[in-house]
Amino acid sequence: MTAFVLVSGPFTGGWVWREVTARLRESGSEVYPATLTGMGDRRHLAGPETDLETHIEDLVQLIDEVEAPDVVLVGHDYGIHPVLGAAERRPERIARIVHLDAGMPQDGDSALALVPDQAVRDQLSHRTGQSEDDWRIPPPPRDEWQRWGSTAGIPANALARLDRLAAPQPSGTLTQPLRLSGAAAELPTTGVLCTAGGASIAMVELLVASGPPQYQALADPRVGFFELDTGHWPMLSAPDELAEVLLRAAVGEGRRVAAAVGEQPAHLRPFLLEVPEQPYDRVGRVDFHLPGADRPRPAVVFVHGGPVSPDLRPTPRDWPSYVGYARYAASLGVVGVTLDHRLHDLADYARAAEDVAAAVELVRADPRVDGERVALWYFSAGGLLSADLFAAPPPWLRCVALTYPVLAPLPGWGLVDSRFRPVDTVSSAGQLPIVLTRVGLEHAAIAATVEEFLSAAENCKANVDVIDVPLGHHGFETIDHTEQARDAVNRAVRSVLGHLPR
Repeated sequence: MTAFVLVSGPFTGGWVWREVTARLRESGSEVYPATLTGMGDRRHLAGPETDLETHIEDLVQLIDEVEAPDVVLVGHDYGIHPVLGAAERRPERIARIVHLDAGMPQDGDSALALVPDQAVRDQLSHRTGQSEDDWRIPPPPRDEWQRWGSTAGIPANALARLDRLAAPQPSGTLTQPLRLSGAAAELPTTGVLCTAGGASIAMVELLVASGPPQYQALADPRVGFFELDTGHWPMLSAPDELAEVLLRAAVGEGRRVAAAVGEQPAHLRPFLLEVPEQPYDRVGRVDFHLPGADRPRPAVVFVHGGPVSPDLRPTPRDWPSYVGYARYAASLGVVGVTLDHRLHDLADYARAAEDVAAAVELVRADPRVDGERVALWYFSAGGLLSADLFAAPPPWLRCVALTYPVLAPLPGWGLVDSRFRPVDTVSSAGQLPIVLTRVGLEHAAIAATVEEFLSAAENCKANVDVIDVPLGHHGFETIDHTEQARDAVNRAVRSVLGHLPR
């Protein structure tokens, strides 16, 4: 017989699983909805010393009480942290780990890194000590639960119950790093993705295809995926569907994501245009691809997307697509610049913006560059970094280009600072030329941000040149070697360069 141990996210206890528990028990399963220390059960009162280790030990004790031979551990949101910690202590008892709309924490990660509420992250990040009163994080007001995850689909009575029974979260459970030795690394795993929050199997496939090493484990045949068309709290919004998915996961069902055997990762495949090699000069994180001119020339700075693992090699400035664009620009008489910035996590946008700003200042100060004629070209999720330039365009900025961009934080991207919303700041761009390349086979969540941006641009009469690639995919320059795609790159490059008079 299978036993499910259900571990919920912040502010909640075993009560949040009421409907799911009933349906699983009707199927004949044993079910143990966990209430961790401090989360509403008076038998487990919390104190300032309550931390992640406390919750891990709670689960270890619960697992030891389960008589069924096969235990399926289900971790929702924050709950995946104590679930992984407990699985390491009792790997021989665990048949499967289920990540329910949860992240993939690694050794040394704290749950704070994935807290979507910026105010809470700031509060805990800058805390120097704990007073008698500040060791708990109060649950959000009823009308602000969406700051912790999409509330799509939750009936009014269930939302009222969530609000009524929510308990303060001990801050140590969010700030203490998770320590993993790898003892549970071989256990079968299932990911249940809630699509109203922006997660999808298609996005997982994109991450696996793009090559960053931390995502390659998702293509392991022991890993399966399900989607639920609901928000971040499926135990409240879709209990029947969730119970069915958990039963199917327990017997090993779920969609597998396959890595392309023998193929290069998409981001390392050749650029779709044959462009001549140009001399280049590497200065710190910045590469100058030079046109061989004897006088200062305009520059185009190509800004990669992300997040990108800090351990990934080669780094983005050496990826064929960015090198291809930079060489093409140099062949047409301008300086093409590639760079590496430190967008390693969704919380890193401010740091990445500082890196890009520093790179631009380095470029503008270089004697080979006409510092008053510069364009910035953003790709993918790097598009969010364009928000500052739209908000206050500097006089030296002659054009901003955007290719398959993300122009507002995607659903579930609560870690991104609210400052990075080009859909809002484009209203201040005036007549700054904008060249936007849009792909027809874009992921729905990303395409929605592009349409929102274009609607805002139309309302403020911004100067936008849209270049469509109807049959193009996200990252089409190394995926779609078609005449349509080549024509789009040609038109985009020449449009940008047309705003850099020589």
